[in-house]
Amino acid sequence: MIASLNGIVKRYDSKLVLDYIDLDINEGQIIGLLGPNGAGKSTLIRCLTGMEPVNQGNVTLFGDGKKPFQNKNKEKIGLVTQEISIFPELTAQENANFFAGIYGLKGEMRKRRVAEALAFVGLAEHTKGRAQNFSGGMQRRLNIACSLVHDPKFLIMDEPTVGIDPQSRNHILQAVKKLQRNGTTILYTTHYMEEVEAIASEVVILDKGQIITRGTVQDLIRNIQHEERIKVEVSHPEEVSLESIQALPDVKQVIKDGNQILVVSSANSGHLDRILTIIKEDSGVVGINVEKANLEDVFLTLTGRTLRDGGSA
Repeated sequence: MIASLNGIVKRYDSKLVLDYIDLDINEGQIIGLLGPNGAGKSTLIRCLTGMEPVNQGNVTLFGDGKKPFQNKNKEKIGLVTQEISIFPELTAQENANFFAGIYGLKGEMRKRRVAEALAFVGLAEHTKGRAQNFSGGMQRRLNIACSLVHDPKFLIMDEPTVGIDPQSRNHILQAVKKLQRNGTTILYTTHYMEEVEAIASEVVILDKGQIITRGTVQDLIRNIQHEERIKVEVSHPEEVSLESIQALPDVKQVIKDGNQILVVSSANSGHLDRILTIIKEDSGVVGINVEKANLEDVFLTLTGRTLRDGGSA
């Protein structure tokens, strides 16, 4: 067991942010942690790394539940923060060398790990370049290199691909999969469902401070495949009578997401014509799609929101 959270409660004044969280992270896994802004993801990471004290519950790291945040345990963790935590005036090599020093690496070992970390993220040809002259994607990759320079057993990545180009995103995802193959355990938070579908061993969905489900991508999708999912794009969503659709037999859920209406009903309910009739009475129909479920649908079904909905954390 790499890490374990047991009964974790975290409050900021009267606001409950984490509500009795239980989470085990096993060696070699990539855990995809999903949740809208304000769900508690970043707070969970701060509690897991000892950056924030918990109000209740226990954290265990590497089997140590008595003193989980002592240095010998922290040295095995790498943290890729959502904010880029590098020195813009330093070169890529100088940045990685600085963080290697923080972790106590010296001499030839330090040189070797700096070179390996920069090569791993595709910056071997840019070691002398100053970070301030890098693209956003290159800065993100340097940020990751600095968190890997000490060869951690457990890597925590908080939104590592925010605001970067597709090429850099793909490079980071390939690097994450390679790290797992090399034995690194990874906790990965993101707003991009396709990233989790591509890399995660397991998915944990956090909403309003609670873990509402956990499982493989395939298992979570399988759990809702007995349902029919009809998405209708409309011209005037505010005029559609959601109550009339909800009143149809076997309709389980009706969700308005921008200019789309998602209707979840029992499989083979035969409601398509009736749904279209109701919508056409209120609004113009722009497009319609009967879809197979994906991870976005799992999230929408469980929370009633898309992943990018919600307030700030």
